Amino acid sequence: MKIKSNNSNFEPCPEYTGKGVCVDVTPLRKQQSQFGERDVFKIVFETDTERDDGSRFCVWSRNFTPTLNEKSNLRKFLRGWFGRDQGKQEMEDFDTESLIGKPAQLVVVHEHKDGETYANVAACTPDKSGTPLQASGKYVRVKDRKQDGEKAGGEKPESGSGDYRRTQPAAGGVVDHAAVKVHVGRCKGLELRDLSPEQVQALVEHWLPVAKQNAKPTADDKRLMTALDWWISTQPAADDNVPY
Repeated sequence: MKIKSNNSNFEPCPEYTGKGVCVDVTPLRKQQSQFGERDVFKIVFETDTERDDGSRFCVWSRNFTPTLNEKSNLRKFLRGWFGRDQGKQEMEDFDTESLIGKPAQLVVVHEHKDGETYANVAACTPDKSGTPLQASGKYVRVKDRKQDGEKAGGEKPESGSGDYRRTQPAAGGVVDHAAVKVHVGRCKGLELRDLSPEQVQALVEHWLPVAKQNAKPTADDKRLMTALDWWISTQPAADDNVPY
């Protein structure tokens, strides 16, 4: 997850060592790689560090492909999380839904590059404290997000509930701005909805102003500019003091 070290409305997950709990395994999405198109997903953890409003910081894992072969990054990650002996047994018949609510000990570190800050899960190991962290219930799973940030059933998510909420396609041919693919930068090939709020904010601050000055924008430019303008319109006012 890329985060900006600036004065935007977003509060990045700080560097952290302590308890965590899995609150989401994101739906599969397509990503282009040097080996062609592949399915990827992320694992989301809630930490025991709180924002000013009492909600917790979350951190997103790297992209994983849905395979458990011996050399896969997912298998290595799960073995570290479960513990080697337990992990071998649990991965015989594995369902990612079994990860929801599973505690962990996390190490979150920041990587600074080109004036930007990246929050990474440097380590995920078994929680042996005897008092594992319980999910707060404020994070809204990606699969449960609906238009305008509503939960299934129409319930509004609480502020600070995690990364930016997925917008479903509307009826009548209305464009699903959240499904627009980014065609620039490190996020090239990803849908807008699959970016962290900080990644979208970086596009808004650095790419959008330049793109709008281009006298001959491409079709991809126009789609992304429209999608980013839509995203800006969905954000709370600065004086609302609501981290997103």
